[in-house]
Amino acid sequence: MDDLDDADRRLLSALHAHGADPRVAAVARALSWSGEHGALWLAAGLAGAVADRGRSGAWLRATALTAGAHLASTVVKRIVRRPRPTHVEPRVRTAGRHSFPSSHAASAAAAAVAYGALGAYAVPPLAAAMCLSRLVVGVHYPTDVAAGAALGAAAAGLGACWIGAGHG
Repeated sequence: MDDLDDADRRLLSALHAHGADPRVAAVARALSWSGEHGALWLAAGLAGAVADRGRSGAWLRATALTAGAHLASTVVKRIVRRPRPTHVEPRVRTAGRHSFPSSHAASAAAAAVAYGALGAYAVPPLAAAMCLSRLVVGVHYPTDVAAGAALGAAAAGLGACWIGAGHG
């Protein structure tokens, strides 16, 4: 095991330990559940399109970028095929066996960038909490979450001009 793997395991163990508090575990499980397949972020984008009719097109494009980041992460996950952590007991069930990158983190970071650009300033802290929840529930290594967040932020950042394209 190299130093990065060791640090990954130790940091995950430390963060996972905070889930021993039932209140922390409940919040982490709720965040993990709501982020499955990017559901929370896709629903938020669609709600933004309905609520902000003048910019509905921009909201839909931001939602498409968020979905695209999630899809890209699942493709990378199938290529890399890193197994999920086994040294901690998971607190949630997962849709798949592979860990790298975190698709929850990819869609959360994409939503933070894309919806944040549209003025949804509550999304970035919620996205950060979602990323952290994946460690507290013990289903990703920190490097999985960091890579997923980087992928999602990059996808949304690269599409930023497209979000603002057109009139709405």
